[in-house]
Amino acid sequence: MPPAAEAVYVEDPDHGTVREEHGGDERRRFAALRAPAAAALLTAVLLCLATRLSRTYPFGPVTRNIVDLGQQYLPFHAYWRAFLLGETHGDAFLNWNSGFGSNFLGDIGTYLSSPFDLLVVFFPADRVELALYAVTAAKISAAAAAMAFLLLRLRPGPWPVATVLGTAYALSGWTLNFGATVPMWLDGLVAFPLLCLVGEWARTGRRPVLGPLVVALAWIANFYTAYMATLGAAVVLAVRLLTAEETAGARQRLAGALRAARSVLIGIGLAAPLVVVVFLATKVADPTPETTFAPAPWTDVLARFLPATASVASPALFIGTPALALALTLPFNRAVAPRVRVGWTAAVVLVTLSLQWEPTHLLWHAGASPNGIPYRQTFVLCGLLLIGAWFSAAGGVPRPPALLAGASLLGALAWAARGSVDIDRWTFPALGAAVFLALAAVLLALGARRRSTARLLPVLAVVLLVAAQAGEVAVTGKRIEEQQRSKVSWSPRVGPWHVTAAAEVARADDWPRHRTDPGEVPGGNDVLLVGGQGADYYSSLTSDVTSRTLASLGFGFYAKGRHPVTLDNPVADALFSIGTRLRSKPTEPVRQDAAPRATVTVTTTPVPPLITVRPPQRPATHPGDSAFARQERLLGADVYELPVPRRTGRTLTATCPVGSQVWFWAPDYKGAATLAGERPVKFDGKPPSVRAPMQALGTVPDSGAVRIDLGPEGKVRLPREPVGCLVRARLDSAVARLTATGATRVRADGHTVTAELPPGSTGVAVLAAPRISGWRCAAGDADARPARAYQGFVAVPLDGRATTVSCSFRPPGIKLGGAVGAVALLALVATGFLHRRRARR
Repeated sequence: MPPAAEAVYVEDPDHGTVREEHGGDERRRFAALRAPAAAALLTAVLLCLATRLSRTYPFGPVTRNIVDLGQQYLPFHAYWRAFLLGETHGDAFLNWNSGFGSNFLGDIGTYLSSPFDLLVVFFPADRVELALYAVTAAKISAAAAAMAFLLLRLRPGPWPVATVLGTAYALSGWTLNFGATVPMWLDGLVAFPLLCLVGEWARTGRRPVLGPLVVALAWIANFYTAYMATLGAAVVLAVRLLTAEETAGARQRLAGALRAARSVLIGIGLAAPLVVVVFLATKVADPTPETTFAPAPWTDVLARFLPATASVASPALFIGTPALALALTLPFNRAVAPRVRVGWTAAVVLVTLSLQWEPTHLLWHAGASPNGIPYRQTFVLCGLLLIGAWFSAAGGVPRPPALLAGASLLGALAWAARGSVDIDRWTFPALGAAVFLALAAVLLALGARRRSTARLLPVLAVVLLVAAQAGEVAVTGKRIEEQQRSKVSWSPRVGPWHVTAAAEVARADDWPRHRTDPGEVPGGNDVLLVGGQGADYYSSLTSDVTSRTLASLGFGFYAKGRHPVTLDNPVADALFSIGTRLRSKPTEPVRQDAAPRATVTVTTTPVPPLITVRPPQRPATHPGDSAFARQERLLGADVYELPVPRRTGRTLTATCPVGSQVWFWAPDYKGAATLAGERPVKFDGKPPSVRAPMQALGTVPDSGAVRIDLGPEGKVRLPREPVGCLVRARLDSAVARLTATGATRVRADGHTVTAELPPGSTGVAVLAAPRISGWRCAAGDADARPARAYQGFVAVPLDGRATTVSCSFRPPGIKLGGAVGAVALLALVATGFLHRRRARR
């Protein structure tokens, strides 16, 4: 028999109730899509309005590139655009631009695997900021549409209310305070209502193939927040199984739970080729210090329900006063079935408590307390609150007793939160205006219920409800952006400085004959923004090998080692085959409200090839563990004089060869260091988060005397050998020797490097790249084996017969993930076949 026509529920404007209609397919489709479409449109408008009010780009001159948004996510999206358009040297496995060679597939799975990120190809290279804002707005709008769609599937009701609540979810405090500046997390915001929808399909035995595909898409887009969204969807499913009439029996509940588990397992299996790679990459990433969870004061937790509050130390729970008030009426709304009231109220209370208890905090974050923002799962609670608000309002405006009880709870919450440090001067004025508008909307709606002829009153009530929600969102978004810019680090907008540097890099690039380092460009991750093949790299997956190797050679870093930065040092240039180096000098102060300009100079020097040959026996070099000694060991030559400086108070004195270059290496030092007769040089060591790179102080005078005056900011922390005097003639000789014995030709294709060597080469062939997990090499026709390490670099033993070497990078986990994905695909096909067979019967 053909299925019965699906009922369509619409609001009855005469009675303020919900009535059932059986219309055609077109009417059903329109009714199902108008709330999601309206929610997406309203959300996009309000997001842009909040951006405009804060004078932030692209609707104002002020940068929005705060913290990691400017230093990490923006550069990655710039590189992603270039990669998709075929403009990069590497491929999906290996990124040659960052960290002298990094696992790009892991970074794709962490930052760039969302379908929304493909939008970057529609924007020019110098409009990557606009592209990222469009991606952000699209994700937030999609989250609003998905939530509005879910609400109408959970229970029929008036679509304008579903629209407002969908917008409230997408523009919650979590989005405005966290998600908008960490765009990968926004995929979890979209995933939560979609995964709840998968749970609904599983509960009712529908769409057994589409469900796993939705789960797979969510986990591919961003598995980190998809994990949290999956836990939240499990909570929603549990409540639905216990409260919905369709699953009243224990057998039906168990069957629904098993179908949901099947969808999740198959979906995660389909995502395994990417998820496993990311998981294994995190295992070898530079470790961050362990964080002990400390729950936020409850006063601050309550304050975060209110508008215009911002903090990274407490959960961002703002969903708008009208939506919150509706959620608070649910426990007292007798028009809702008791089991539904109890079920959703218990879910909200328990999830709220789980935010503050360490064992459940660790459960939400997959067993590891995160650095920075400890309440990353808060979007799930925001979603639960809005689902509760929908169940209370879907059948019509709650009765006056429920409204009075909800308003009393709201007042008590605001009173208890009044002393929180998170309260802003805009908080209570915005709250008061929203309460006034919401109260007017309620009165109009109640009046429409009593007067069946008052057709305009429901429309006016919805307008006031939208105005209350919109006003709070606009004010909250404006204030959060303003507070963030004043309290955290920021990067300037992409502008003439970046464009000039990119043009010079493109003109000078000669990869793989040698590397081109763009130097310091404001914002960080310079090589991803302007091109080149430098050390600068900022990722959660920065390999521990990369971080330790570069730090040991005198490179600096930020973010506790996960953001190594360039080192302008001729020995390092020789070691990493950096033949061309850009140096920039800003022509004006770098400001928040203007794109910076600079003059860029290009210098090219002879360096050894990318692959060199080292003798079987390492030549004698200076002993010790200083960065100078380690550079010499890797180079195979003594190029520094390493005096033992005498320290008197804040002065270091030593003797060095006349005309040599004085280098100062003090990774934990913060302050100035000045060579007599030269300008001060600033160092910014802040252990353990920031390591200062070695820097040149000047040239040794004719007297040979070296005097360095220190201007520390706090305690002086110096290594045993802080001073090295570089003799350039020695370095030139070492470069000439490595060039003469190194590769005669180097070719780099995607994730593979091949080189031709002089006949009879013995010892070790060394690729100037950190030996991260995944490298396999072979000499001549031999089988590829896991690469060896030479002072942290990729190495291949030579026996004198091979005249070629080849090295290839394969992200660890890709074979295992592919096997799991294949099994999951077979399971999906089997599930579809069995479902179709049962349907035919």
